Parts: sequence; C-alpha cells; structure tokens
Amino acid sequence: MSKTLAPHPHTASRLALSELAPGAMQSEIRAMTTECDRIGGINLAQGVCDTPVPGPVENEAIAAIRAGHNIYTRLDGIERLRKAIAAKQRRDYGLEYDPETEVMVACGATAGLHAACMALLNPHDEVLMFEPFYGYHVSTLKSMRVKPVLVPLAEPDWALDVDAMRAAVTPKTRAMIVNTPANPSGKVFSRAELESIAELAREHDLFVFTDEIYEYFVYDGAKHICLATLEGMRERTIVMSGFSKTFSVTGWRLGYVTGDAKWMGAMGYFHDLTYVCAPSALQHGAAAGLEQLPAEFYTRLAADHQSKRERIVSALRDAGMEPSVPAGAYYVLAKATRLQGETAAKKARYLLAQTGVSSVAGSAFFRPGRGEDLLRFCFAKKDHDLDEACARLRRL
Repeated sequence: MSKTLAPHPHTASRLALSELAPGAMQSEIRAMTTECDRIGGINLAQGVCDTPVPGPVENEAIAAIRAGHNIYTRLDGIERLRKAIAAKQRRDYGLEYDPETEVMVACGATAGLHAACMALLNPHDEVLMFEPFYGYHVSTLKSMRVKPVLVPLAEPDWALDVDAMRAAVTPKTRAMIVNTPANPSGKVFSRAELESIAELAREHDLFVFTDEIYEYFVYDGAKHICLATLEGMRERTIVMSGFSKTFSVTGWRLGYVTGDAKWMGAMGYFHDLTYVCAPSALQHGAAAGLEQLPAEFYTRLAADHQSKRERIVSALRDAGMEPSVPAGAYYVLAKATRLQGETAAKKARYLLAQTGVSSVAGSAFFRPGRGEDLLRFCFAKKDHDLDEACARLRRL
C-alpha cells in the first residue's frame, strides 16, 4: 500500500493561487453589467451592441449550421473569410495581404491581441499604451508578465503628447498598442499623430499592435487611418479588427488579424493552442457580410450612431454631466462631479440606483488615482432603449 506523506509543518502549501491571480478581478464593466441585470436596468455600461444583425450575416450563419459547417476549421479560418478580409483591407486601405499566409481569423480581436503578444513579446518587455486605455489590453499584457507603460493623452480632447510618448521609451520597450477609434474616449488619432507614432516605431524598431475594431464608427467627417498604410509600417504593424461591432455580433467572438507573413505563423500557432479555431458556421456569416453588404451599409452605420451620440450627449448635458464628445467609437466619457460618491465606482452605483441606467467608472480606464470624476456610457443600443435611458438621465 502506498504511503501518503504529510506536508512538513513549516512548508507553505503548494495548493495556492498563481502569482498573477491575487491581483486579478472581474472588470468594472462586467461588474456593472451584472448589477444592472440584477435590478433590471438599462445597460449603458458594456459595449454589447444590441442593434440588429444585418440580414446576409444572420441568414448565412444559419444556413451554414444547417449545411453542416459545424466542425473545426483550419486554425486561421475558412478560406472564404480569409479572402474576404484580404479584399476588405485592399478596398478600404490599399493594403495587400496574402489570404493564405497573412490573414488569421480569431476568436475576437481580443484573441488576436493575445496571440500577437504570445508570438512577439517576452516576459519583462515593455509596451507603450495611451491613457485612457481599454482595460483588456492592459490585463492581457500583465497576464503574460509584460509591462504596460502608460502615456497620458491630454484632456479635454485627448491629444497625443509626443514628448511624453518619446520620454516613455526605454531599452526594454518592444511594442506599442494603438486603439483608434478608441475605447473609452472615442478619440480618432489624426494622421499627424499617427505619423509621430510611426516615426518612433521606426526609430526604435518597435512593433505596433493596432486595435481598429471601431474603424467604421467615425463622426463629423473624421477619417480612420490604418497605421499599416504609413511609410515603413506594414512590416511592423499587427492590425486587429473584427465583426463584433460592425455586424452587431459581439457574442459570436469573431475577429481577425492581418500582418506580415514573418509573424503570422507563430501567431496562428498560439491562437490554435488557446482557441483551436473561431466558430465555424459563424465565419460563413461574417464572410457573407463582407461580400454582400454595400458601401452604403457602412456610411449608414456611422450616421445612425452619430444620431445616437447626439441623443446621449444632449441627455448627459441636461443631467449636469458634461460629456467629452467622441469623434469615433460608441462611448462617451462624462464628468460625474455632481454625483454622490467618493469614487467613480460609487458614483456609477449611485447613478444606477437613482435612474436604473448603468455606466462604468472612469477609473477603470486610468492608472490609480485618475478618472475618478468620469463615467463612461455606451450608446450602441436599440433606439427605444437609448431614448428611455436618456429620459431617465434627464430626470436625475
């Protein structure tokens, strides 16, 4: 009979959380969504994007399930969708990517970033990010023991401080993350700002990971520029985007990455290791959207969300919460100084209790001590829900 050895009384148990786990917690976005669901409120916290799914996208996904497209795909996605993504990048930005070696379908843009970090970064590398930031970007880096280095954007219009960006570079800097149009600020980086970023990347031989998931959500004549189109940037830029926002299918978890063939093989390996492949039948739906939806779909998408933006901005002003009007994406950061609570998290919970409208504490997008006077609101909602939320905010 085998003997079980008792642990030495002075030896720490090996049954313990990892070094990373104690600092990990549910995101404030998820926490506010849970609390909003509990009271049956209107969720302007999470970017769920519950507007209707385009007909060709929905119909083709259903048809694909019924046609038996329910097994694993190639690790980088079905050929049809890879070709459609390559055609889209050519159409929109004049970028040529080989669908066989330079396009990867991912389980959302988040999975694309995860695969890129696994393939191209090492523990203790440093990555420049702009603040306010999207929390999943920071958390993904930390989960790989990579250090995010925050470069604050200048309020009130979130302008790029080139001197601050340059001062943040160290011998350990390996890459930069650029989110444009940006969550949570709605900032759309200008060509001059992107040229400054590109110059720094070339000078210090850095990768740039660009999160362009909101590429079609631009307002007031603003233009989204893909950083990979700038001189010397295609080789070092990993472009991440997806279909969650554009086609209102956030729950499908479908995104993609385009990049130079030198990097994509390793990225595909790590995506396969973690996710195996993106949902098979749903890839056909996304391909149909890219193939069949006309240019007017994208211009109407922007116009519809600009109308939604005007409604939420007006309601926030009437409620005494001055908004920073976004040039892109579908979020608004608004001043919450007049609301009760010592922190932004408490202000968000006070607002939810008073109005049944959930928001996210601005502090979720800044380093500790910043963003405590801000709340973020998502306006990618069905019209009747958004209008009801606006009415409730005005009664505050």
